[in-house]
Amino acid sequence: MPMPGAKTIVCVLAHQEERRIAACLGSLPLDDPAIAVHVVVNGSIDRTAAIASSVGGDRVTVHDWPQGGKARSWNRFVFDTPGIDGRAFVFVDGDAEVVPGSVEALAASLAADPGLNAVSGMPRNGRRAKDYQRGMLSEHGMFGDLYALSGDFVARMRRSGLRLPEDLVGDDGLLCALAKADLQSEREWREDRVHVCPNAGFLCEPASLFSPETMRLQYRRMINYSVRHFQNRILTSVMRGEGAGSLPGRLAELYPEWLDRLAPRAHPALWWFDRKALARMRAATGG
Repeated sequence: MPMPGAKTIVCVLAHQEERRIAACLGSLPLDDPAIAVHVVVNGSIDRTAAIASSVGGDRVTVHDWPQGGKARSWNRFVFDTPGIDGRAFVFVDGDAEVVPGSVEALAASLAADPGLNAVSGMPRNGRRAKDYQRGMLSEHGMFGDLYALSGDFVARMRRSGLRLPEDLVGDDGLLCALAKADLQSEREWREDRVHVCPNAGFLCEPASLFSPETMRLQYRRMINYSVRHFQNRILTSVMRGEGAGSLPGRLAELYPEWLDRLAPRAHPALWWFDRKALARMRAATGG
């Protein structure tokens, strides 16, 4: 088991990641006693948990939960798992490889500036990596593959009872907004509460046109991106209005008042996936 006095908590969120989880864990500083690594395996029926246990041994704590959903699992780890405390909380996607030194750089950035609520790492590979990096730096953005929250920010989330909606697609967008708004509304918004760390980065497996499995995964991912697009419109309205305290337990509770206002985007690369996303959202309301 990782040492209980660890200053940095690393949470690896993994769903059906038997192909990538070993590489992910191999990229983390497992031997550093100041860093406690937890792998949250959620809703997986493959060998993700077994591989994580084998690779990590007594240096990694594996939580194998039958219920899926990244936001639900994030809540369960942060709010419902006893003994999870640190000065920094680093979150990693189970299919990402972390650039050496990134975990330490994220924790050091938070320690150097008490006014920061969150720090993010940048993508280091992929066709659009440079564009994403420029966008993150200019917008103080976050990617769900690698980011960190301060221990104080997490403690205040816990005290407030403010949890992520369980059906949220993508934790990073809402958490970035909550960090900038300091758990309140856009009236309290400050960009400088989120910092992009140039010394922290991650690598993702590029999609291959020659792999049917990869293409099926990318198809599902594109629908999720469209659901996320529509959810973000709803979340923006919430944050501009009553603020974080009015977030529902499930965003589907707000779908009925929004679905008539939402339509697929005209872009030919997005239209089909938007249609599929809206159909999923209607189904979530029982309609």
